[in-house]
Amino acid sequence: MNKVALTGRLTKDPDVRYSTGENQMCIARFSLAVNRRGAKKDGERKADFPSCVAFGKTGEFIEKYARKGMKFDITGRIQTGSYTNKDGNTVYTTDVVVEEIEFGESKGSSSQPKPESEPTEEWVNVPDDVDDELPFN
Repeated sequence: MNKVALTGRLTKDPDVRYSTGENQMCIARFSLAVNRRGAKKDGERKADFPSCVAFGKTGEFIEKYARKGMKFDITGRIQTGSYTNKDGNTVYTTDVVVEEIEFGESKGSSSQPKPESEPTEEWVNVPDDVDDELPFN
């Protein structure tokens, strides 16, 4: 099975082009900064920067909504290929072909810090004296 799931931030605005011919198709290329699991090195997390490509309606979604720094959750598949560059050398490629994409955070949560007086979690504080009234003790 060839399936990949990534969560990361766009490293720059996507490069969007349309195929030529009778049935034009949107092709969106971008890379994600994806943090690695595990220990931090010198206080900083290591990251990978996979190249991603999306076609058709998925590419159009990326063209419309995706911008540098935004966080997305994607699923797709790994696709390898090769081509010969202008110097005659073979260049090997590895891309994640995006099949599904979702916003990884709510609008404005990455660019606007929350005031310290505002709770950082979406849990409701339940007073201690109401435990007996809750149906799931």
